[in-house]
Amino acid sequence: MLYYTIVFFVIALIAAFFGFSGIAAGAVSIAKILFFVFLVMAVISLLLGRRAPTP
Repeated sequence: MLYYTIVFFVIALIAAFFGFSGIAAGAVSIAKILFFVFLVMAVISLLLGRRAPTP
């Protein structure tokens, strides 16, 4: 998931460099959404992974 965030961020940077503002804005919004989804999933997995197994 983090891979796709980085890919869309790079696409946004390239599009912004060449002046395609619509494409850059779309790629940035997708990258933001994917980043926050990744962040939430990482926090959830950290919280669930810290539980001690019961014997």
